Amino acid sequence: MQTLGLCDDARFVADVTAETSTDSGVVVSINPATGLPIAGVTLDDEASYEKTLARSREAFLRWRKVPAPQRGLVVRAMGEELRRFKNPLGTLVSLEVGKILSEGLGEVQETIDIADFAVGLSRQQYGLTMPSERPEHAMKEQWLPLGPIGIITAFNFPNAVWGWNAMLAAVCGDTSVWKPSLLAPLTALASNRIADRVATEMGHPDVFSLVIGTDALIGERMIADRRLPLISATGSCRMGRYVGSVVAGRLGRCLLELGGNNAVIIEPDADLDLAAKSTVFGSVGTCGQRCTTTRRLIVHESIADEFVAKLVGPYQSVKIGDPVQAGVLVGPLINSAAVDGFVSAVAQAREQGGEVVTGGNVAEIDGGKGYFVEPTIVRVPASNTLAIAMSETFAPILYVFTYKTLDEAIAMNNAVDQGLSSAIFTSSVRSAERFLSPSGTGSDCGLAYVNCGTSGAEIGGAFGGEKDTGGGRESGSDAWKAYMRRQTSTTNFGTQFNLAQGIRFE
Repeated sequence: MQTLGLCDDARFVADVTAETSTDSGVVVSINPATGLPIAGVTLDDEASYEKTLARSREAFLRWRKVPAPQRGLVVRAMGEELRRFKNPLGTLVSLEVGKILSEGLGEVQETIDIADFAVGLSRQQYGLTMPSERPEHAMKEQWLPLGPIGIITAFNFPNAVWGWNAMLAAVCGDTSVWKPSLLAPLTALASNRIADRVATEMGHPDVFSLVIGTDALIGERMIADRRLPLISATGSCRMGRYVGSVVAGRLGRCLLELGGNNAVIIEPDADLDLAAKSTVFGSVGTCGQRCTTTRRLIVHESIADEFVAKLVGPYQSVKIGDPVQAGVLVGPLINSAAVDGFVSAVAQAREQGGEVVTGGNVAEIDGGKGYFVEPTIVRVPASNTLAIAMSETFAPILYVFTYKTLDEAIAMNNAVDQGLSSAIFTSSVRSAERFLSPSGTGSDCGLAYVNCGTSGAEIGGAFGGEKDTGGGRESGSDAWKAYMRRQTSTTNFGTQFNLAQGIRFE
């Protein structure tokens, strides 16, 4: 049987109770399916943070000198090790944050995929050559390592978002310092342990570092720390605004991946069976706790009743329960506060005139010890106004709007503060291209899909959104450039003194 070796970590505390608080210097990981503690982790303090940052800085000074293709070999070895531990690590993700097992395994696969992507990238950090206006001068652009990278992640993707950042940063010549969510410390310990062990065995210790601490003690230090030239932070829009302002105050860089209030438009000519399957997964997958979760359904008025009826059956029959059990498709919310948020949102929807078509209740599963709720559909009043639907609730609630024209639907899609993910289901090339308009008059989101749901991005494309989603891009395409600094260099290979713009200084 494979073991992740957590018990060998000095920070791992096995004998804990659910009542243990961070005031005691220990954070407890709770299984949201049972409400019971799994284990505790000793928190970092100011002294341990300083030691970690100093080691990461020293490691960067060495690591940046390693040729990029050799850095790629280290990341390739990490990808292979993650393949070896995919099952136990994916199961840990499910136990700790409540994802169904296939999603837990899929998250680890995403980190494996980004490792593979990064290996290829280690030989493709291309710059440009540019013509100089001065005779016998050569100009070029190159990309250089940036420094230790601060990574702050949320609970809902406790492995993959770290992987997006850490693997790309590594092949770019950077080290990383990771502050995970206190709701998922065990996945962080296991993931970082694998990466650090592989790198250390290959002669590169401290390329991957971990600090587990409170926002007040560790988070504040990280975002204010000038030794971390880039802070990549995933979380709420409120958190992102604060992090961005602090980092900007020291003229550092931010890569922000924040909230989403994502919509799916259903055209009258859509394949309704395909649209229904995609909408159900997008709205109830991960129990509605993805930043790309489908939260708003904008369906043409001529097919609204028919399409909602297609959703009700799956919503009512989907199996809710322990996420590691076979056949379960909806696990728990992360904690009791999330359940309270769900209950409050449903109550507000009713007060504001919304009709709960199905769901709307806390689900009693296995004695009611876990944090389970029913996937919920709410029909919005004919006025198409429902205040609660304009804000993001991290729970499986789908608000159904209707529209008459595609322009109206696109305007509704764009009417929220966030701009992460969006989708349209249609058989019309014209409607699809209108939604993806190159003039910028279509979807205003960073992710736009045609006949695909809002969740399930592939690592090959840059992931991120606009407006209150933060504007950051992670994962594929040229997202690697965020982890490097650009340098334009000019060489005079002649003997004459020449200035640009025709300036003479003689």
